[in-house]
Formats: sequence, structure tokens, C-alpha cells
Amino acid sequence: MNTYKITLLAFLAAIAIVGRNLFVFIPGFQPATVIIMIAGLMLGSIAAVILALLITILSNLTLGMGMWAIAQIISWGLIGLLSGLLGRYFKKIPIYILVILSIIAGYFYGFVISLMTYQVTGHFWPYYVMGLSHDTNHAIGNGIFMALLYPVIAYLIKRYASNYFHQ
Repeated sequence: MNTYKITLLAFLAAIAIVGRNLFVFIPGFQPATVIIMIAGLMLGSIAAVILALLITILSNLTLGMGMWAIAQIISWGLIGLLSGLLGRYFKKIPIYILVILSIIAGYFYGFVISLMTYQVTGHFWPYYVMGLSHDTNHAIGNGIFMALLYPVIAYLIKRYASNYFHQ
């Protein structure tokens, strides 16, 4: 990983962290998942997993750190990993498909968080059902953020890559 890619990941992490803090008053509505997905699609799985780690640790410094941080890293890391694999095998994905995948990612994130909580509490279904409204906010937010952010971030990454990535 070169300096330019690290700089790009830092920039994407900053956008996600500001977005999480900016929309904190709407539970689950934040751009972090979508930014991780876009990074996976365009920069690869490793970059997306690193971004998931950075976003979780740095944003939780202001939003609150707890045992859920491990579940967030795992959830966002898996989303980044899967996005990276998707980006590797499909170069041109229509935006409506990305919006649908981002909505699914919102529910997937909540499911993984609930599974991790099950390991601690021993109760999965009550926790999962109680979190469905939060997951729905997350899914709707993901769809909105993907539609708004993907064209802009994809353009910037492609432009940045054409200027600096000589691999």
C-alpha cells in the first residue's frame, strides 16, 4: 500500500467520522457503511477492512467506546471484504444494484451486531427484533448515501488514481 492510498483512506475515514457525528441524532443513519462499501469496490478488500477499523476506533472516541466496537469492526470489515470481492469480479455495477446492496448491508450489519451480542447475553431474537427499527434506519440511510455519495466518491477516486496510482 503506497502513501497515496493511505492518504485516500484517511480522507475517506474523515468523511465517515464526520458523517457519523453529524447524523448522530438519527439512530443508524450514517454514511460509514457506504463509504466502506465504496472503498471495497474501488480500492479492494484490504483497504476496506483497514477503513472499517479506522472508522470504528476513531469515531467511537467521540461517540463512545464499548464492547460493541469489536462487533462494529467485524460487521464493517465483512461488508468491506465482500464489497472488495464484488469490485474485483464486477468492474461496472449499476447504481441501482449498489443502492440495493447497501440496503441489504444495513440489515446485515445489524444481524452481525446481534450475533456478537448473543455471545455476551445469550439472547439473540429479543435483541435482534428490538434492533430492527435501528437497522431499518441504517438500511434506508445506506440507500440514500449510496445514491448521493457513490457518484462523487467514485469520480474522485478514479481521478485521484489516474494521477497518483502507477502500479
